[in-house]
Order: sequence, then C-alpha cells, then structure tokens
Amino acid sequence: MAGYRGRFAPSPTGPLHAGSLVAALASWLDARAHGGQWLVRIEDVDGPRCPPGTDEVILGQLAALGLLPDEPPVWQSRRDDRYQAALDRLIASGRAYGCACTRAEIAAAAGPRPRHGELVYPGTCRNGTNGRPIRAWRFRAEGRIAWQDRRLGPQSQDLATEVGDFVLKRADGLWAYQLAVVVDDAEQGITDVVRGEDLADNTPRQIALQRALGLPTPRYLHTPLVLAADGHKLSKQNGAAALDLDHPVARLQEAAGRLGLTPQASASTTREVLAAILLQWTALTALR
Repeated sequence: MAGYRGRFAPSPTGPLHAGSLVAALASWLDARAHGGQWLVRIEDVDGPRCPPGTDEVILGQLAALGLLPDEPPVWQSRRDDRYQAALDRLIASGRAYGCACTRAEIAAAAGPRPRHGELVYPGTCRNGTNGRPIRAWRFRAEGRIAWQDRRLGPQSQDLATEVGDFVLKRADGLWAYQLAVVVDDAEQGITDVVRGEDLADNTPRQIALQRALGLPTPRYLHTPLVLAADGHKLSKQNGAAALDLDHPVARLQEAAGRLGLTPQASASTTREVLAAILLQWTALTALR
C-alpha cells in the first residue's frame, strides 16, 4: 500500500506488558507488510499518571525486541499548541462548548447509566453555563457513526445516546485522549491504526472529531485482547507484569501466537522471529 504510515502509541503509565506487546507487534507487522513506515508516539498527555523515565523504559523494551521506529518518537506532552489550535477551531465552528458541571452533578442529572465506569453526559451546558465558570470543554456529539474495522467488520455507534457530549479538555487543564490522538494521527499522516480491541469503542468519537476538523480518517484494525487469569483484560491497571526481556525471542513468539501466527521454534534471534511472522502476516493482510 503506497504511502502507508502506522504507529504504536503507548501511554507511559508503566512498562510494556504482554498485552501491549501484542498491539506493538501487530502495528509493526502491518506497516512492514504494506511496505510502509512505523512510528512510535508516547501518549503522555495525562502527565500525573506517567512516572518519570517510563517513556525511555518503553523505548528500550521496543529496541530489545527489534521493533525500531522509522522516525524519532513524538511526545504528546510537547504538543499543547496543536491541541489548543484544534479546540479553538471546534469552538469557532460551534462543535465544542464550555461545561461548568462537576462529576457529581453529571451523575445526579444523568441517573444510573454507567458505561464502562463513565456516565453519558446529559447535555446540561449545551446552551450555556448560566454564568457559571467553565471547567471543561466538550464536543457536541451528533448522529450515528459507522465504520469498517479490518478485523471486526462493520461497526456503528450512536454518539448522542451511547456516549453523549464527550470531554476535549478536562477540568484539571489536561487534554483528553480523544482530541490529542486525532490531532497527532493527522499531523503524522497516519493512514492505518492498528491497536487493541479495547480501544475500538473510541473509534466513533475519533471519526466524529476527524470529520469536524476536516481531517482524513485512517483505516482501523483492532487486535484480540490478551486476558489475565481471571478473564479480564490484561492491563497496567490490574497489575500486569512488565515484560521479562531476558528472553526477547520467547516474548515475540508468545505475542505472535496471540495474533494467530505460528511461532517459529527454530528462530534464535528477534530478527529471525520477525522475518518469519512477517511472511505470515503479509499473507493474512492480502485478504483484508
């Protein structure tokens, strides 16, 4: 695919674990299978949750596995001006508005409608804050978003009823992930987003923002989740162990198996593993 640009975008809240390696490997394989470029973006927009030095740990882990980006990494924490410019455009076009509500007020107004631990915003401040100071900025969600996932097939979501007007800039002054990732993907020319299935629910919000800002929409492929022993998603939040990179070949083999690829028992180096599973991934992507 001419002009393919993919990326792996970890949040440095902790070192890479088995689940994040699967996403990193899939994105690298897809870029290489399409003859494209593979980038790494450090999504540290939520600075208080990112221990100092974790970004460098992640970059070191990727290097130890042979997953080297084609361009220098980008850090979200250094890109405030880009996010502010995008927010200003959305405000000017009427797609973003100031919100004075506290979380307690939203919960009381919305009623018992939890959605993955979040509340659907009831639109209290859509027509103004009645003189109350603005705490956060929200996107005016409208209509149903449909898209085609390369693995999951046809997807759709009604933003207004299933999500509500979502936050672009938080009350604590930090940028929301949804806005930052859309701005970054567009500026870096990302054509294909390959990431874990747990992030598929974010896709319609990002597509809505892309359309509102006049930005291109990448293709999406969401990979299978790696589950912990209790059946829940393996994540840093539930104590997933950092990758043991004393044996990087074994870690790559395990990640390949979780992607439905056949581990190569004869491979003794990361280069050999990557070369073997790249052939398999290339055959798979010829079908999607």
